[in-house]
Amino acid sequence: MEGLKASALGCVEANNPSDNDFTASDMDCTMSIEDECVDVRYTFWNNKGGTGKTSLAFQAITRYAEKHPSKRVLAIDICPQANLSELFLGGLNNKGSDKLLGRHGLVPRCSLGGYFQLRLPSPYTPPSFDAHDFVTKPSIYNSGIPGNIDLVCGDPLLELQANAVNTLANQNIPGTNAWIAVIDWLKTFLDQVEAEYDTVFMDCNPSFSLYTQIALATTDQIILPVMADDSSRRAIQNAFSLIYGLKLPSEIYASYAFATKLKEAGRALPKVHLIAKNRITQYMGSASAYRAVLYAIQSDIVMLLKTNPEIFSFKTADAGFVEIRDFQTTGVVAFAKGLPFSKLQAGKQAINGHRVQVKQDYLTNSINSMELLVSHL
Repeated sequence: MEGLKASALGCVEANNPSDNDFTASDMDCTMSIEDECVDVRYTFWNNKGGTGKTSLAFQAITRYAEKHPSKRVLAIDICPQANLSELFLGGLNNKGSDKLLGRHGLVPRCSLGGYFQLRLPSPYTPPSFDAHDFVTKPSIYNSGIPGNIDLVCGDPLLELQANAVNTLANQNIPGTNAWIAVIDWLKTFLDQVEAEYDTVFMDCNPSFSLYTQIALATTDQIILPVMADDSSRRAIQNAFSLIYGLKLPSEIYASYAFATKLKEAGRALPKVHLIAKNRITQYMGSASAYRAVLYAIQSDIVMLLKTNPEIFSFKTADAGFVEIRDFQTTGVVAFAKGLPFSKLQAGKQAINGHRVQVKQDYLTNSINSMELLVSHL
């Protein structure tokens, strides 16, 4: 059990705050590990910013962990903005950003950027490393987070590393598929700890940069958040082109496509598992322009289910969509405090020196929305 405890803590011990010792409640998630693989790997992604992707990811991951206390969950923040990590570590009110900087200050740097930094000198052959050096136990820093969640923190270094990673992936080396070797960086990391987790969640940057591709190549199922606007419809169409090579503007692009390279390496493509119509408000009536856009998005999916059913994990469009009500003030307060909706109280709250009101009916709507999303996982 001692070895397992150290494994669960990962690199937390190197910078463990003295007033947040590893407690019995944290031990709930450190059951005896069997020789088994991760059940499923989900990724939240869309080729557009502002769709509420990270907000949904945080609430979905925490609610999933609450509903499945026996499951061991790993969250990986694959975004240089690292907003998901800041939420897990306490949010604005509880100095989540400062705690994240503390993780970045460790040696080795306790983040995805720290792991990638280790890989830069050895891009095609994995070096000797301990994946636990890059894992954080967020419940030690934020008591609102379930104890069965571990976190690989995001890092602004990812943006700095992007050019180097691209260059390494596009080298012509006899006998070596440089692209797949780099694409497999995260797979190599997860292979080392796969017996320790049941479910992995990843939150990706909206860009289709190589670090996003590294995540998607390791993904089983994608959760695509969309908004009720034309840019979201274009973004979801772009997402299908980028991941699956559908409707490319020219055959010239086919040989360079993500799907082509992954298939040539004998790898399976991720499937779209869920499309979340996010930030639905009470003003989006059945005849509204907003509803018209959402209907158009759903119609696009209906057509793709007929022509390319293999890219979805669901059989009908109705089974693949969920509607998420706008979190409004409830979301602002929850994210400022780094709290799952289940831990948030209705009533007046102090946020960054300002008093705001969380209405019970809004909080209930937010909780119900996440229950619906998580029921599909």
